[in-house]
Amino acid sequence: MHTDIASLRKSYERAELSEDASHAAPLQQFEQWFNEAVAAQVPEPNAMTLATVDHQLRPSTRIVLIKGFDARGITWFTNYESRKGLALAGNPFAALQFHWVELERVVRIEGRVEKVSAEESDAYFDSRPLDSRIGAWASPQSQVISNRSVLVANAAKYGAKFMLQPPRPPHWGGYRLVPDQWEFWQGRKSRLHDRLRYRLQSSSASATWERERLAP
Repeated sequence: MHTDIASLRKSYERAELSEDASHAAPLQQFEQWFNEAVAAQVPEPNAMTLATVDHQLRPSTRIVLIKGFDARGITWFTNYESRKGLALAGNPFAALQFHWVELERVVRIEGRVEKVSAEESDAYFDSRPLDSRIGAWASPQSQVISNRSVLVANAAKYGAKFMLQPPRPPHWGGYRLVPDQWEFWQGRKSRLHDRLRYRLQSSSASATWERERLAP
């Protein structure tokens, strides 16, 4: 069966995003939209696309899960030796994107990435299910392996070694993206979408956010 890809389209008519109805600070706007996505039971509202660029200027994307957000930034956890970890080690700038299809909304966030403290990584690691903690040891993330049995054997080995108390691997922990730019996109009819961008304006006295509308 042939699908006419070029004819696939949708009219976005659920909501609007105006300057008067949006928050002056992007973190508050994100919190409102994130909570609305959770309340609407959007599938995996915490899933976000992470884009990195390595030392060869080659971009890559993958889906990760947000684990926290506050005035310091957006936090997630992963293997430091994975492809994204190595890319961030060479180029600590990245972009995040949330796409809540059912709400016809997108949030884009850009900024510098830093590792969270060892204490914060330890606390989150200890809160994970046991099989996930063992998995952090068992998987040499992003490396080539001969077959799935390698993962199964590694999981069995580390499960026997650590039993019910696996420590956090030294190659695993948290990252925090410190935003300097946010964009909130609300789908609108006739492709005349609403786009509000917030850019960090720094001075010697303080840092403020400039909000501006972008053409769709």
